[in-house]
Amino acid sequence: MGSSPKHINHELGPMRCPVTLDDVDLFGPGAQEHWYEMYEILHREAPVLRLPGGGITPGSDAFVLTKHADVAMVVKDPERFPTLTQTRISGHANAGLSAEDTWQKYRSLMQASMVSLRPTQELYIKHRKELTDPWVGTGAIRHREMITRHANDLLDEWIDDGQVEFISRFARPLPQRVMASILGFPLEDIPQLAEWGDAVVTPFVHGHNHRHEITPEQTQRMLARLEGFQDYIYEHVRAKRAEPQDDMVSFLCEVHYEALDRKLTDLEIAGIVHAMILGGLETTQYALEEQAQLLCERPGMFEQLRVDRGKVRAFTEEGLRMRSPTHGLSTRMTARDEVFQGVEVPAGSLLHLRFGAANVDAEEFDCPFDLDLDREGLTRHVAFSTGPRVCPGANLSRVEQQIAWGVLLDRLETIEYGEGNDWLHQPGIMLGTLKLHLRFTKATAPMHLGTGRTSHTA
Repeated sequence: MGSSPKHINHELGPMRCPVTLDDVDLFGPGAQEHWYEMYEILHREAPVLRLPGGGITPGSDAFVLTKHADVAMVVKDPERFPTLTQTRISGHANAGLSAEDTWQKYRSLMQASMVSLRPTQELYIKHRKELTDPWVGTGAIRHREMITRHANDLLDEWIDDGQVEFISRFARPLPQRVMASILGFPLEDIPQLAEWGDAVVTPFVHGHNHRHEITPEQTQRMLARLEGFQDYIYEHVRAKRAEPQDDMVSFLCEVHYEALDRKLTDLEIAGIVHAMILGGLETTQYALEEQAQLLCERPGMFEQLRVDRGKVRAFTEEGLRMRSPTHGLSTRMTARDEVFQGVEVPAGSLLHLRFGAANVDAEEFDCPFDLDLDREGLTRHVAFSTGPRVCPGANLSRVEQQIAWGVLLDRLETIEYGEGNDWLHQPGIMLGTLKLHLRFTKATAPMHLGTGRTSHTA
């Protein structure tokens, strides 16, 4: 396919298809149905889009960056383009706020733990290397057998049906089960964990404008839904301290954090767990369901991957590039005056990084809407950001995706769109349809390793 994705029901949403730059509204109701048309317009006419009055301070502006070169440059240089979170956390630390002070004042587990564990860029890198990389970063491959088992268990539930609502029966529960297993939480707690996870991402789903702002009423509802979350984590921390298991929470209870020469507090562990739940579910869910759509839209590719498993990694990377799970975040600001694509951007401006647009930039990727399994530099995309603040769980998500498709390719012979799809997307900054009905044929004999119960491609 040589153009941006469209479906026959493309006009169902509340926003009409954009034709001119004046029609472009990345954050309005129904914008998700038309993001790719907007990116074509922005790349052509306004690669740096000013949002008047959209900055952090009164009277300042925000700027939407859509070119790959600009986005990549920004995320690779946190000194020149500091993150809002790091700036806020450093401010708390410099003001003498402890983790407990921050929790009491801002009611954010993640902010509270960051104040003591990673208030500087140097500590951020050490935090990731010592505390999260062994489980969701470089060490993610250790979960291969566990992920394979969960993927197969999910398929067992519907493989004889001939059809499936793919999101609720596979793409969403797989990362839920994987993250619960990594943390050491019982699988029967997943419905409650999912409720808390949904509450945590409220600003990114139901927030308004590029700053993902929510109303006081929405904030109160979010906090009410999070009731019991901290107590749940503390309960498990106490249990793991008393009787450690082979899981991430036990590891965090036992580890000696070399960067600060001490063990972690319960609050600090709770903040890390909070971050894992925030970042460990959404990306993989939407990546898998969009990749399923890409296969349905390309006859013969599913069979090609079944025969040549060496192409599965290329397929998942191209899927991440073409249908980026997270399309944009307002996470950076300018520390000094800058110029992007000839547009002057003053110091102190808010930058909205449009990862989804950067990943289909024709100046960086030839034929950007072609799924090219032989594309050079497959990981040049910025679906997980890049540089020193790359998504800590990027490796885990990649392993999950590759193993998931290995299992699906083992046990299914064909997939295609089923009945009942309307292609409407959830609101917010994640690209994901609300439902995805598939029809499939069950493989008469597994093609890979002979069983379909032990396959992997990661």
